Amino acid sequence: MGSIVFGLGRSLVLAAAVMTAGSVWAEDAAPVPAPDETMQAERGYFFGYSFGNMLQQGGNPDVDLGALLQGMQDSLSAVPPALDSDAQTQVMAIVRERQQMIQAEQQALAENESETNLAAGAAFLAENAAKAGVSVTDSGLQIEMLTEGTGKKPSVTDVVVVHYEGRLLDGTVFDSSIARGEPAEFALNQVIPGWTEGLQLIKAGGKARLTIPSDLAYGPGGVRSIPPNSVLVFEVELIEVKN
Repeated sequence: MGSIVFGLGRSLVLAAAVMTAGSVWAEDAAPVPAPDETMQAERGYFFGYSFGNMLQQGGNPDVDLGALLQGMQDSLSAVPPALDSDAQTQVMAIVRERQQMIQAEQQALAENESETNLAAGAAFLAENAAKAGVSVTDSGLQIEMLTEGTGKKPSVTDVVVVHYEGRLLDGTVFDSSIARGEPAEFALNQVIPGWTEGLQLIKAGGKARLTIPSDLAYGPGGVRSIPPNSVLVFEVELIEVKN
């Protein structure tokens, strides 16, 4: 369906990948050149910012920065740690406890959002179904024809070329081929059920508004910028049907 910062986990994974790739390259190809001194500060800031994100997301933004810097310096200098094993165990217990608390809070927020979206979606679907020109299929998909097409309707195995824009109920655009300036092309059996069903109701050259219940979209899991249990509203223009 197209494209629907850089987070902490990804930052650290990328950093690890860069270091790993560098060591492999050094063994398998030409020797690694001497580091560019002009990038030392940038690399330091990159690792520091990434580690700061980890601390923030792990519930530890209140660490002593002086002690943090000392620990990093000791590690990079191969100095034995200043904390004995018992002290390290105590610290790890605190870190795990904070992580568990954050995970529990995030889970509660996600469950609340899911229930809220489910209720809001049901209310919206009931109101929208009563509007003139809106048809409701047996699955619960709602379709409103905006422009009648003159070509053929696609089958489930056809490839279609479309322009579309998808919105959440609050009006947020989460995906748009129109904004990208390029139509999308895909097989109807490779998209969400609401699209598979809805596009088969449109003739080539036509345009429709599809209001898709969450169980015909991404359900309670959501995906990327689409929250759990979201009803999705698409305006879709069917440009071409390919066999």
